Amino acid sequence: MMEARESIGTTGRMPVVHARAAASATCGRLRFALRVCGFIVLAALVLFAGGFGWFADKVSHMTTPLNPARADAIIVLTGGQSRLDAAMDLLASGKGERLLISGVHPSATKRQLQAAMGGDKQLFSCCVDIDRAALDTIGNAEESAKWVENHAYGSIIIVTNNYHMPRSLLEMGRLLHGARLEPYPVVNTNLGNGGWLTKPEALRVLVTEYSKYVLSLARGFLPLRAAPEGVTLAEASTVAKN
Repeated sequence: MMEARESIGTTGRMPVVHARAAASATCGRLRFALRVCGFIVLAALVLFAGGFGWFADKVSHMTTPLNPARADAIIVLTGGQSRLDAAMDLLASGKGERLLISGVHPSATKRQLQAAMGGDKQLFSCCVDIDRAALDTIGNAEESAKWVENHAYGSIIIVTNNYHMPRSLLEMGRLLHGARLEPYPVVNTNLGNGGWLTKPEALRVLVTEYSKYVLSLARGFLPLRAAPEGVTLAEASTVAKN
């Protein structure tokens, strides 16, 4: 009789033992998965922070060339009066035979642009083209590629702000096949010697632009949207010159 009761009691406890073992195994797998996820997140943050340090240092050491080499043409990406003024000065000094202003608001007329930029009216009328289709940096690259290939230009001066230059060259280089890209960074704020660390607005701009730059890099591993008609996709390694 005793052996029977002991047998019954042991048998009744077996499901509980198995349930506890299963729960323990599940908790162990969950802890392992959380540790792996935590490691991945930490590694991503370290990579992001390290990359940002490189990006900020690279941008902060960019300077505007005093006497850039002549190119076939000039492209300026809209985003500030200083960019437009710099591009017009380059055109006036003979650094390129034509200028493309990419990303102009559809409502802005050529006369309004000329008045805002000043300079020689005759030069503006004969040698400045306006792109109103581009809405972002990718659009700038697409519209610029059409313009460059239509004119068969082999070398281009790219005018934009220093913080925007790495991403601009990356996107341009994907579409401007065979063209030599000469960066002309416009520097509005001195960020040298870690100056960006003491300027909250500059830090915000750099973090935002670096995030967009990382996304642009990621696009290199994803299928790109179809290239504009008549534009040949270049290899992503075309541009690294800053």
